[in-house]
Amino acid sequence: MSDEIATSAEAAEDAILPCVHEVHSDPEACHPLKPLPEQLKKPVESKSPARWAYERLILYIQNFEEQLDSEHEVAMGFAGGDAGVMRIEGMGYFDPDMITYYGSDTSGARTQLVQHVSQLNVMLRALPKQNEAAPANRIGFRLVSDLETDAPES
Repeated sequence: MSDEIATSAEAAEDAILPCVHEVHSDPEACHPLKPLPEQLKKPVESKSPARWAYERLILYIQNFEEQLDSEHEVAMGFAGGDAGVMRIEGMGYFDPDMITYYGSDTSGARTQLVQHVSQLNVMLRALPKQNEAAPANRIGFRLVSDLETDAPES
């Protein structure tokens, strides 16, 4: 228990700021999310559901990629249908409530998924690189860099 006293303004601000909490069966295997970029520290109520989901997905993708070896790249699997797996090559949002993913499926066909935030259910997967001679593609770094610039806000 903390003896720290917060003002009512601080308590109200803390109630709308993002919070991350995770527990893992093996503490050594835990790779917690890094400190939040400044864009994600803005109050949740100032963002559309699409932007808020987009920003958090970016952090999960980057964190997942940091755990991959140089022979694997991140991909997404989708529940609730026969969509299969998509190698992530881009991601975006359309306010107020749509997220879109761009990429290719396991056969190399161009793929785009548009998803309402209420249906958000994404499984991150590691797939072998498409080109064994090229370095692994890391989309998470580019997505976080975009967050840290003055990307448009809702």
